[in-house]
Amino acid sequence: MLDQAVIVLRFAQYGAAAVLMGLPLFFLFAWRKETRISALATPWPRALLAVASGGLLVACAIGLFLQIAVMAGSLSGAFEPAAMGAVVTGMGLGKSALVRSGVALIALLISLLAGPSRGTWVALGTLGAVAIASFPWMGHGAATEGAEGWAHLAADIVHGWAAAIWIGPLVGFLVFVRAARLAPELTAVLHGGLHRFSGLGTLLVATLIASGIVNSWFLVGPDQISGLWTSDYGRLLLLKIVLFLGMLVLAAANRFRHTPALGLELSTQRTKPVELGALHRSVLLEALLGFAILALVAWFGTLSPPASAG
Repeated sequence: MLDQAVIVLRFAQYGAAAVLMGLPLFFLFAWRKETRISALATPWPRALLAVASGGLLVACAIGLFLQIAVMAGSLSGAFEPAAMGAVVTGMGLGKSALVRSGVALIALLISLLAGPSRGTWVALGTLGAVAIASFPWMGHGAATEGAEGWAHLAADIVHGWAAAIWIGPLVGFLVFVRAARLAPELTAVLHGGLHRFSGLGTLLVATLIASGIVNSWFLVGPDQISGLWTSDYGRLLLLKIVLFLGMLVLAAANRFRHTPALGLELSTQRTKPVELGALHRSVLLEALLGFAILALVAWFGTLSPPASAG
């Protein structure tokens, strides 16, 4: 039961950190300056980031407590000062949890107290990037020793950043698509954001594939690829790849089909673009696949990779 709870809380942390990093970048790079200023003034972006920051803080604190309980063998053991001190000060997962907790607290205060500005968005995105970078220190990314360990750790961090820059903005696009369906005058703003953000797509995909190959080299190893499906870790990794391919298909459909079709409807000055419905379904499914991948990562991050048994 404790192990399952740890996985759920890891997933909550991954999702919250992805939103905390990706959503500010969504506003900084997807929208033109005049659009960004008006968007920053609306309440929902800061509210969503406050929820993400608060959720990260709570999930991190509870997750660390449960990790200590798992290592101590019982919930009561997690209250032992010796057990707490050993994990918090002597283990990577404890130190990384402290970093994330501090980052989440600062982000929460900024979300609640700072006014809407480019500086606020940059600060929150940077804090989200720090939170993402802390995850490999509690898992397999920091387990490789020597000079190769730094290459593995760097690839793991870059992989997490690229995933957050993809998944986090999907939440923002979902809100904007829904808003455009209720207020069609926002459709042109949405179309512009989709067009501008799609330019990052190729770079993100290339980064995810390259960093994923590096991670797999260390965690799976070339000798274990043929038998990848025989282990729980391998099966989950294969499922992750399938979901990633599904996200690629949906992202391509959004870029090369739905966005141009929406632009065509705008050029004909249609008052209620029908393409918004198809776009909403596509972005929603893409976001669901993204968060499903984060759930898988939270799961197989607790398993021994094939390379450790080789």
